[in-house]
Amino acid sequence: MEIAFLIGRIILGIYYLFNASNHFMRLEMMSGYAASKGVPAPKLAVLGAGILLLLGGLSILTGFQPTIGVILLVIFFLPVTFIMHNFWAEKDEMTKRMQMTQFVKNLGLMSSALMFLAIPQPWPFSLGG
Repeated sequence: MEIAFLIGRIILGIYYLFNASNHFMRLEMMSGYAASKGVPAPKLAVLGAGILLLLGGLSILTGFQPTIGVILLVIFFLPVTFIMHNFWAEKDEMTKRMQMTQFVKNLGLMSSALMFLAIPQPWPFSLGG
């Protein structure tokens, strides 16, 4: 089971790192989208979101300070899920369904992050801390 946990951590950590890199490499596009959703200081918000994903992803991947990593991910997911993917405010049915999918996905990812808090620390094959 320890190997399965490690493989899951690696996959999920890489997922978060990939998403963090998108926030940095597609800063202008994502900032425009954030602005369209009414996010104040959208460029700063996108950079901040990328940093939260980067640090949270590294924490999950390495097992270093996982409680802090989970907190960072929850701080990312709460506003992003409810502000950026507010499907209930969409008029177009296709857009509403796409946003609902993203909303539910984010709830699932946030739930999985919170479940990491139930795993005794230090985690197997982790950098500890």
